[in-house]
Amino acid sequence: MEHTEQRHSLWVAYGATGVAGSIREAAEGFIVTMAGADASLGTYPTMDVAKSALYSAMPAGSDWPRFEQH
Repeated sequence: MEHTEQRHSLWVAYGATGVAGSIREAAEGFIVTMAGADASLGTYPTMDVAKSALYSAMPAGSDWPRFEQH
C-alpha cells in the first residue's frame, strides 16, 4: 500500500501591529482566518482572492499586509 502525504501551505499575514490573520491552502481552496477569530472568514478559490478577503477584514485604513509562507 502506497502512502502519500498531502502537504498544504500556510501563509501568515503581518500588519503594522503584528499578525493580522492567516491563509491555509486546502483541497477546496484557500481558507482565511483572522487573528484571534474562532471561525474562518471563508474559503476562496484563489490565493489572490483570499488575500483580498483578509485585507478587507482588517481595520479601515490599514496598509496591505506582508504575507509570509510557513
